[in-house]
Amino acid sequence: MNKRVTLEMPEEMHQLVLKYAAEAGTEPDAYLLEMIEEQLEDAYFLRRAQEVLEARERGESRTYTLDEVKRELGLDD
Repeated sequence: MNKRVTLEMPEEMHQLVLKYAAEAGTEPDAYLLEMIEEQLEDAYFLRRAQEVLEARERGESRTYTLDEVKRELGLDD
């Protein structure tokens, strides 16, 4: 079920939302929803990347060279 959210923003920001939504050929509400969704996805992937880096620093994870991956998959030339 969708929830309604009300935002207060500076007039200049509102004008940019209207402008960019029009340029994208969409309504301001849909434009803002897309922007929020993209930001949430970016935050999620950034957090996951940080977790992987931290695991690597603790020695709980490792990286593989392309040659190692090819060899493991039986794709070496």
